[in-house]
Amino acid sequence: MAKSDHLYRRTANRILDAIEALEPGDPAPSEAVLTTLCGVSRSPVRAALQHLIQNGVLAVHGNERIVARKPLESDRFDETQVHSPADHVESVFMELVLRQDLLPGQRFTEAELARRADTSTAVVREYLIRLSRFGVIRKRPRGSWTLMAFDAAFANELADMRYILEMTAIDAFASLGADHPVWAEVERMIGRHKELASQIDERFHDFSALDQDFHAMIIGAKRNRFFSDMFDVMTLIFHYHYQWGKVGEKERNKVAVNEHLGILDALAARDIATAKDRLAAHLAVARRTLLHAISPSSRPNGPGNLPIAALPRMAEVGTAAEN
Repeated sequence: MAKSDHLYRRTANRILDAIEALEPGDPAPSEAVLTTLCGVSRSPVRAALQHLIQNGVLAVHGNERIVARKPLESDRFDETQVHSPADHVESVFMELVLRQDLLPGQRFTEAELARRADTSTAVVREYLIRLSRFGVIRKRPRGSWTLMAFDAAFANELADMRYILEMTAIDAFASLGADHPVWAEVERMIGRHKELASQIDERFHDFSALDQDFHAMIIGAKRNRFFSDMFDVMTLIFHYHYQWGKVGEKERNKVAVNEHLGILDALAARDIATAKDRLAAHLAVARRTLLHAISPSSRPNGPGNLPIAALPRMAEVGTAAEN
């Protein structure tokens, strides 16, 4: 499947999200709005719009496109159709890290990751080389890699970059028109946060995925491919360190959900200055949490908290001379 196929299908799903709250007969967002919302060029937007017209979700009325009917679940492309092989490798790798099947200090092979992702080692190698530029992993001999642990200096540099990116991105909300689909996304995000907050005692582990979606929405307001690339790496590092330190996880997540809601409420009210202040405070807490998570004193031994020397390996590769 060509890369463009994945892109237009992913774009079609994103457009369905954008029109979900609209009624039949309402005008659909313009191509210019959709390119900003989806973070793509006009070509995949036009291909996606044509697909939705052919399926009867949208219709052409004069010089504009309108919503012909409410989207159905069957209108959406499933996950296997919207993600490229590289996207899938990233998803599998993130899942290994976030579920602590792969811990800092452990080594793994390209072949093993390729088997897990059901793809070629060439696709895996390309992804890992890109990731290694940020110091997340380190190349070892004979197709093996090590997931790195980080010190306070690295954590502070990462937090500085995250602050710059997200504080710049949230400013972009001020320039978005009242009819921009991102405001409907803000409302949906508020609903998701309130739902999790009401069940946080039982579902606090679900915060990780919601947190990623929340910050992706902030970054997405600034249509910048380099922001998106950095965001993927920052998400990986922040979340695997958060999940390394289990002590107080439920309380941390309760606090973070409420911090998110404060930011979202300010955005919904179009009060960008207040949203920015609250985001700055939230990122400061995230920095402190990260610094605490990488501190050896914060890691009591136990499941998921083994000292590096005691970590089991996913695969026995290499020799002692390679360490």
